[in-house]
Amino acid sequence: MDAQGYKWVRWRVWLCHLMTVLSLGLLLVLFHWRPRLALLARCRPCSLGLADFVLIRDSFGQQHVVEVLTEEIEEGSLELLGDAEATEWRDTVELYQEEKTLLRYYLFEGLRYIWLDRKAAFRLVSVLNENWTCKDLHGFKNGLSHYEQNVRRQVYGPNLIDVPVKSFFKLLTEEVLNPFYVFQIFSMVLWMVDEYYFYSTSIFIISLISIGISLYEIRKQSVTLHNMARLVTNVTVIRKSGEQENVSSVELVPGDCIRLPKDGLLMPCDAALLAGECLMNEGMLTGESVPVLKTPLPDSERRYSSDSERKHALFCGTQLIQTKGGASGDAGAVAIVTGTGFFTAKGNLVSSIMYPQPTYFRFYRDAAKFLVILGFLAFIGTIYSFVVLSQYKMSWFEVVIRVLDIVTIVVPPALPAVITVGSIYAQHRLKKQGIFCISPPRINVCGKVSLFCFDKTGTLTEEGLDVWGVMEGRAAGFSDVVYDPTLLPPGPMRSCLACCHTLALLQRQPIGDPLELKMFKSTGWTLHEPGEESGLLDADFGGHRVLAVMRHPARLLPFHATSAAASAPVAIVQRFPFSSALQRMSVVTVACGGRSALAFMKGSPEMVASLCRQETVPPQFSKKLRSFSSQGLRVLALGCKPMDTSSDLSATERGEVEKDMQFLGLLMLKNLVKRESAKVINTLRLAKLRTVMVTGDNILTAVNVAQSCGMVASDEGVIFVEATARTAQTAPTLRFTPEDGEGIIITAQGLYQAELEYHLAINGSSFAALCDHFPEHLPKVLMRTTVFARMAPDQKTQLVKELQKLNYRVGMCGDGANDCGALRAADVGVSLSEAEASIASPFTSKTENISCVPLLIREGRCSLVTAFSLFRYMAVYSMIQFCSVLILYTVSTNLADLQFLFIDVILVTLLAIVMGKGGPGDVLSPSRPPANLLALPVLGSLFIHISMLILGQLAALLITTSQDWYIPLNSTVFGTENLPNMESTSVFSLSGFQYIFMAVVVTKAHPHKKPLYHNVIFLCLLLVLFAVMTCLVLYPGPFFLEILQLYDFSDFDFKMLLVALAALNFLICFVVEMLIDVGVLNYLRCLCPKHASRKKFKHLNSLLCDPCVPSWPPLNQTLYSSEHMAISLS
Repeated sequence: MDAQGYKWVRWRVWLCHLMTVLSLGLLLVLFHWRPRLALLARCRPCSLGLADFVLIRDSFGQQHVVEVLTEEIEEGSLELLGDAEATEWRDTVELYQEEKTLLRYYLFEGLRYIWLDRKAAFRLVSVLNENWTCKDLHGFKNGLSHYEQNVRRQVYGPNLIDVPVKSFFKLLTEEVLNPFYVFQIFSMVLWMVDEYYFYSTSIFIISLISIGISLYEIRKQSVTLHNMARLVTNVTVIRKSGEQENVSSVELVPGDCIRLPKDGLLMPCDAALLAGECLMNEGMLTGESVPVLKTPLPDSERRYSSDSERKHALFCGTQLIQTKGGASGDAGAVAIVTGTGFFTAKGNLVSSIMYPQPTYFRFYRDAAKFLVILGFLAFIGTIYSFVVLSQYKMSWFEVVIRVLDIVTIVVPPALPAVITVGSIYAQHRLKKQGIFCISPPRINVCGKVSLFCFDKTGTLTEEGLDVWGVMEGRAAGFSDVVYDPTLLPPGPMRSCLACCHTLALLQRQPIGDPLELKMFKSTGWTLHEPGEESGLLDADFGGHRVLAVMRHPARLLPFHATSAAASAPVAIVQRFPFSSALQRMSVVTVACGGRSALAFMKGSPEMVASLCRQETVPPQFSKKLRSFSSQGLRVLALGCKPMDTSSDLSATERGEVEKDMQFLGLLMLKNLVKRESAKVINTLRLAKLRTVMVTGDNILTAVNVAQSCGMVASDEGVIFVEATARTAQTAPTLRFTPEDGEGIIITAQGLYQAELEYHLAINGSSFAALCDHFPEHLPKVLMRTTVFARMAPDQKTQLVKELQKLNYRVGMCGDGANDCGALRAADVGVSLSEAEASIASPFTSKTENISCVPLLIREGRCSLVTAFSLFRYMAVYSMIQFCSVLILYTVSTNLADLQFLFIDVILVTLLAIVMGKGGPGDVLSPSRPPANLLALPVLGSLFIHISMLILGQLAALLITTSQDWYIPLNSTVFGTENLPNMESTSVFSLSGFQYIFMAVVVTKAHPHKKPLYHNVIFLCLLLVLFAVMTCLVLYPGPFFLEILQLYDFSDFDFKMLLVALAALNFLICFVVEMLIDVGVLNYLRCLCPKHASRKKFKHLNSLLCDPCVPSWPPLNQTLYSSEHMAISLS
């Protein structure tokens, strides 16, 4: 994010005030549209340290102007923060020679940026605590004094996620100052001056209703978001003096020590748990209502991060269910505030909703360019009309009014609103199907999606897991598979399954991670937690502080076990929760009486095996792991080691526990593929939409699921991409290994050139190494990789962005917090979760499977085709009316006021509203609808149609003037004073039919929309309007003759001739459109050299398929990075 400082220039400000008065406020409107111009006009560039305003260019290239604010801080207050922090805090102020210290900051997208003098830049205020270590947090456990807290609150600001709710007057002002409404106001004023009272009044009423609905919806959404974001409660803060104080959560600052009540709390901030245990419901973030157990943060020197220390972090907006005390008297757990306001998990969520990623879509860019083309035509029309009108005895004022009227005809004010009709209908249909959209413009983007990424667990597969079996491992090898863990003999394996978890009791029922629940319940053991008798329970287990006790029911004891040894309870005295970064979790247990202690560990097989003594790992480990993973089983490895009972086990470091373990065996769990997944994937593949799996699971398990759901067909092979990062001893390497290690026979051609169907599979560590050391291979790998396994949440987001760099329109479907970043980064994000975190995704589906994806794409294509049709119709409508007016100007007349009203409201507006009501096609077509408004078929068809329509109107006028009974106009008067007359009536009659039949001609259906006859309302309206227009031409009646100022032709044959001319005009346009649809205009491309596709992935695919290109990928060869080769050569 780039920032540039600007400072007020007094004389420029006064000059702008003067120009505002002289321009009647138009300069302020321009400044409202372009704040950067206001900044350049009133200020001069300066250093950021002296700036009154900052011009910010964000990562999307958009520019924002923010004001720099100042706040006085008491002199000497900074020294209270200690030597380590004082240096940084002094950087946040600018010291003036006067006797006061000022804090300089600005607010951008809810976040506070403070001035760091030594860094000569504004930085996020969170920079002050981003380097806190776990030991630093433990240093705050005595609390802050009132004075320290006040100083921090001045710098950090209040702990409030404040979503402003604007007043109706402010919303009205901003809405009216929209360029669309400004142009409408200009048009209405012009029409009122020109005495078009009926039409201008109608447009005013329509605009008023439109603005009212828009303001209601905007304010309703703002109030909803405000209520969701605002969280104010009372919390207990521990002060430095030792006293406890009940304060409002608004006053919390990073570093505050808070006591968490036993009866629960809705967390008002982000915090790190220092003492006690907390049972949290993080459904707001993850969408999973399963409670999560949080354990105390270890006192270590490592840097604290809520992502890496997730099992010790409490997040704002999540529900604290219960606590287990961390102090004497068991009065509740203790935590340190680490983030407040928008610098919390909930604040980040609200910020992403308030300031979403902008949508860059070609259709919208081309629409703006097309308006410029219409503006150029309007300019030509104004010159022609000026030349024609200057020949009549008209005042200059009347000439200017008539000339400006041409602009409002060529550039229809309703155009931007009309092309959103398709999205509105699609949004309504999606809502009926349980799919909710917070960003309607993204619906059109759905129509151009070319690649869809899917999470695995909970998205492609069922959420729950079932224990498939366990296999004990010894140095000599593995035992047979035991499918029922209750049949295991007493020993470490059975104890590990029963104890190695973070489950807790809620209303006497075990709750926690579904995988751990399945594992624990499969043993038949029971869970007990210490209550009031916790002191007695501790004494039963050697005086160690007991967290939970596991007991084996006597009825499940194996026949070969002695009852005393087998039924002895086991106590958990220390827990190290699962970490996705570490890929493991562990516990320390003590036997009854404290006579022995064992540490148990479970996690990914590769990680657990690496932490076990190698002599305890069976030789067949890799083979068995590959076998079970290739069957689609989720595999976990188990390990244990004895601990010294004389030491303080509750204070043991994790690093000491999780090393030199004894390998115990493997636990296999079955994760079933949802029955809808294979059908949906097959539908997408038939539609030539590429599908990709992005998961945190094992790569072999992911490949098996990909094969089960059809991403990888049975006759298609898999090649594993293995990349390694640089180490002290080795250089970065890249290798492509076929599945099962079998060689693939490739002659002179590579896999691409031989058109062999193969998919690449890569894991997270290889993906990171590929991005860092082999960027030249990254695009090629992305082109063919279908399975991305062991991907961390940030890697999922990075993958989406890398695919977008290849010009893919990327969709992403997921169900949890791990996918939120990727869902927001994708062009189309679909969340299957109803959590608050999921609403940052453009689309949210209530259905818990991926069947919503084809529906969303079909609706997107339907909406895009509708937008195309409506845009073309509005362009044709404006040109029909433009030509009618210019033709009638030429012969000294014009259309009547009510004729304009009839055309614009009765014909065009009604047709445009119901034209987009047709639903999507039933089948997802392999072809995607175009999004290029400036393509040859679009511009070519518009040019041909407009030419035919102009010829039709000229033919109607010439036929009229060639009749024997024709009476010439009075050329001494102009405009409506000549009404009614033959010329305007004939042109109006034919153009009325043109508006109706062009709605049929430009309406596209197959294959992305249902046929025209399915849109019953549109079809009925066409018939009604055609009947009305026919009656106006053949049997107008005295009432309509007077109201519409029509000339009463007495020659019935002439009237029939006008109707026949309209029918011929329709037939020609319809045939032309059919020929364009089958690609007649594409033959013109033969006259020009063929250009390569602008999409990088298409260009790259063409290169890879070129026989002249060397074979890729090079199988079973070790590649080195270019930087390593350069070092070797040097």
